Amino acid sequence: MKRTRSPAPPSDFIPDFTFEAALYDKGTRFVAGVDEAGRGPLAGPVVAAAVILDPAAIPSGLNDSKKLTMRAREDLFAAILASSTVAFATAGPEEIDRINIRAASLLAMTRAVEALPGNESHACHCLIDGKDVPPGLSARGTALVSGDARSLSIAAASIVAKVMRDRIMIRLSDSFPAFGFARHMGYGTKLHLDALSAQGRTPHHRFSFGPVRNAKAAG
Repeated sequence: MKRTRSPAPPSDFIPDFTFEAALYDKGTRFVAGVDEAGRGPLAGPVVAAAVILDPAAIPSGLNDSKKLTMRAREDLFAAILASSTVAFATAGPEEIDRINIRAASLLAMTRAVEALPGNESHACHCLIDGKDVPPGLSARGTALVSGDARSLSIAAASIVAKVMRDRIMIRLSDSFPAFGFARHMGYGTKLHLDALSAQGRTPHHRFSFGPVRNAKAAG
């Protein structure tokens, strides 16, 4: 499959539909934005999403998920699901430890695209956030550095991935209340590091990450 890469955008760039429109003008059947959430945390999976926006019903306010409040993300998440074709997938802590976080992120992206319904997964052109097109991707792909700030489809995928990952971490917080996962989503905050020191690591931690590797086993 053809794989291309686009340079980074200006710092004040905001997402639009330029990349998608150009592909549709060339006869592409579907354009999917693909992004992930959770590369940096010490615990939990990395979550990727693939989103095919309906050009006639693009939710207002789409942006890089990091620039949105939790409430705005949740509202846009609902709007995206109501108007778009959406799939998400994960790569868990054991996979992250085995193949490294970069490879696990690309694997989750591939899984998300393959999870798109019908024939969309093979008939689409994927706009991928970052420097790399996943090596196992069956569809055509273009890597866009800072893509969540440039492409509305990638921005939508970033929102879906972030909301889904936050929900996973909130559920984990119910099972491991001492770690406060609902507050920091697995990132290495003082609360999290103190809990690691006092409680030890859980099966949901990434053992290959330094602070976790150096912590004692729970129990």
